[in-house]
Amino acid sequence: MPTPVPARRLTAIASLVTASALVLAGCSAAAPEASAPATPVSGGTLTYATGFGEPTCLDPHVGGNMPQALVGTNVLESLFSQDETGAIVPWLASGATVSDDGLTVDVALRDGISFTDGTPFDADAVVANIEHMQDPDTASSTAILALGKVASVEAADPLTARFHLSEPDSALQESLAQTWLAMESPAGLARGMDANCAGPIGTGPFVFSEWVKQDHVLLTRNDDYTSSPAGAAHEGPAYLDEIVWRFIPDPATRFAALQSGEVDVIDEMQPADVVAASAEGSGFGVLTGALPGASIRLELNSGYAPFDDERVRKAFIKSADVNPGIQSLFFGTVDRSYSVLSSSTPYGASFESEYAIDADEANRLLDEAGWTSRDADGYRTKDGERLTVDFPISTNQSIPAEVSLFEQIKETTKAVGFDVELHPLDLSSWYGALAAWDFGVTSAIYTKNSPDVLRILYHSDNIQPAPSGYHPNHSHVSIPELDAALTEAGETSDPAEREALYEEAQRILAEGAYVLPLYDHLSKIGYSDRVQGLSLLPTLQIPYFGDAWIAG
Repeated sequence: MPTPVPARRLTAIASLVTASALVLAGCSAAAPEASAPATPVSGGTLTYATGFGEPTCLDPHVGGNMPQALVGTNVLESLFSQDETGAIVPWLASGATVSDDGLTVDVALRDGISFTDGTPFDADAVVANIEHMQDPDTASSTAILALGKVASVEAADPLTARFHLSEPDSALQESLAQTWLAMESPAGLARGMDANCAGPIGTGPFVFSEWVKQDHVLLTRNDDYTSSPAGAAHEGPAYLDEIVWRFIPDPATRFAALQSGEVDVIDEMQPADVVAASAEGSGFGVLTGALPGASIRLELNSGYAPFDDERVRKAFIKSADVNPGIQSLFFGTVDRSYSVLSSSTPYGASFESEYAIDADEANRLLDEAGWTSRDADGYRTKDGERLTVDFPISTNQSIPAEVSLFEQIKETTKAVGFDVELHPLDLSSWYGALAAWDFGVTSAIYTKNSPDVLRILYHSDNIQPAPSGYHPNHSHVSIPELDAALTEAGETSDPAEREALYEEAQRILAEGAYVLPLYDHLSKIGYSDRVQGLSLLPTLQIPYFGDAWIAG
């Protein structure tokens, strides 16, 4: 029999009345008083405006980024989910049994579920999905990396998918809970990449009905919906008739659209807008939670000059004064982080002393590294070359407050002689720069609901690109001791052993000056107070609209 899994509870809708409450990951205050009826109302259209950018493909198996997960979570469902404590809970699966040697995992499936094209959800469908994610032609990055230890999968019987692993994987069920590994109709997959990118077929409360590129995606209600996740407020079809998913990259324009009633829900709010929308009587609320995985951080490319020299990396970190910008630009909505892992991810370790500002020590290290001269602009030089650090910035992923923080870091590191050149790029160009190793430092988002994110980001295997061309090890770290700690942590299921190994991995990264943590990446969802029943799925802190309705 499969191991029983505890029921999951969704993170409830909240209106945060003080900015300081926002720094508590997943913290929810009472919903604002309103004249809206307590009983859900069926019907209506909800308009959502995202600042994450428009996906190039709606199938999250292809590539695998946050824009895909955001819009896809209400169409595609995963085998597992997580509750607010991080415990794995069933969704399309009913449980899992792991063999004594950890190399076989039997995933039991819920019966009676169908995809919206009528294809039954069964073990054969799971096999088709895993094979699709692992097929190099799919060009997956997120899913294929999460399935790195899955050698094969078979249908042991119609409702049991048997995973065969190359080595034990303590994070497998966590990985299978992510939207990037969600289940799609095998018949839909068989249509080919173009058709599936235009509208993947899932089991969720909504279906993809229309995609007008550079404008919106239309989601319409699945009237036959039966697979509500554990902890959902109700069973059966959604209340909303449809969701119009719009792309508004500018945060000021996005917030203005919320204020005017042009849209009902927005994401990626600016800190000042979070404070304004959280104020009592504003007519709006904010739902927030710390995304799991890595914190927002600067990653130093140690594979190429100038950061192939540890002394130069340490000089950069000791001169990059982050705290004044955190305090002045974010209005108390975030706390400074000294951990590579976000506060919502288990086994995060803080190394504050490694990130202490010390300009004198930074100057000494640069002198020792041979950067002893300065040019007319005050930048350090060696052998006629300026100490230049290229810093590409994704304009789709970095809000203006964050870009301002990067500008302040540029100025503080200039004082010791660094020439940090900021290059704002659209998402596609930013990915291209990273794929070509055309950067000295960058800020990247990587969301994964497990400390196993450290293996993906910092194991030397992942210096090599995935089939999509994306290599997640931006820091170009290649240290046998680090690889060993991350590998062993992924093989053991003992919590104490995992904690010790992940702490050791984070210590190596901190002491080697490969990463500069900044702050948690918060999901900041602003909504009109006429929107009721909205929640965040704890797995990735992504809005879930299966229980939402429009009041008044």
